[in-house]
Amino acid sequence: MTTSRRAFGALAAGAALTAALPNSASAHPGSRRGRLIARDDFRHGLGKWAVELEQGGSVTASRGVLDIDVPAGATVWFKERLRGPYELTYTATAVSAGGAFDRVSDLNNFWNATDVRSPHDLFATRRGGALAEYDFLTTYYVGYGANTNTTTRLRRYVGESGNRPLIHDYTEPLLVPNAPNRVRIVSDGAVVQWWNNGRLVFDYRDPAPYAAGHFAFRTTWSHFRIRDFEVRQANRST
Repeated sequence: MTTSRRAFGALAAGAALTAALPNSASAHPGSRRGRLIARDDFRHGLGKWAVELEQGGSVTASRGVLDIDVPAGATVWFKERLRGPYELTYTATAVSAGGAFDRVSDLNNFWNATDVRSPHDLFATRRGGALAEYDFLTTYYVGYGANTNTTTRLRRYVGESGNRPLIHDYTEPLLVPNAPNRVRIVSDGAVVQWWNNGRLVFDYRDPAPYAAGHFAFRTTWSHFRIRDFEVRQANRST
C-alpha cells in the first residue's frame, strides 16, 4: 500500500468516526454558516463567469443549472477574486444520458489562482482551454477522477511550465454517473481542504499558502450540471 493510500485511509476513517458521533451535524467543520461572500443561482446567464474552451462546446447558465457540455478542455472562471478565509460550495452531477460528450470524467477545480504572466488581472492573459496553458498559474487544483483518469489528485501549481507538483494521489473516491457531488472547499490560511458529500478527501497544511485568487470549474470531454454555487466566510474553527 502506498503512503498516499494509507493517508487517505486515515482521513476516511476520521470522517467516518465524526459521522458516527452524537450530534455530529453541530460538530462538523463548517456547520455554522458564515457571512455570504458570493453566490450564483444560475438563473441569469453567464455574467459572473468567464469561459475558456479548447475545442468549443456549450456552456450555459439558466433555470438553476450551469451546464457544461464539451468535447475537450474547458475552464469556467468565477470572475470575482476571492480572498480567504472562505468556504466555497456547489453541487455537480456528471451526466450519462447518451449525449455526445457524456463521458463521465474530470470534475476538476482551480482555486486561489493567479497567472504569473498577469498577476494583477487573471483575465489579461488569453488562454484557450488546453490544460498545459494553465501551468503558469499559482493555484490549488483538484482532479476528481473517472474514466481514463483512474486517480483523484491534489496539486499545488507553482507557475512554471511543465511543473505541477503533486501533493496527494488516491485511487478512490471516483465519479459515479448521474450522482450528485456536494463539494466544499475550505481556504483558511494554511488549511486547504476539499470535501465531497461530507467526506474529507484532501486535508493539506500549506507552509506558504495561496490566500487569494480566482476559482474555476475545469473539465475535458464531459458533461456536467452544476447547481447551488456559494461562497461564505470560513468558520475559523475548521
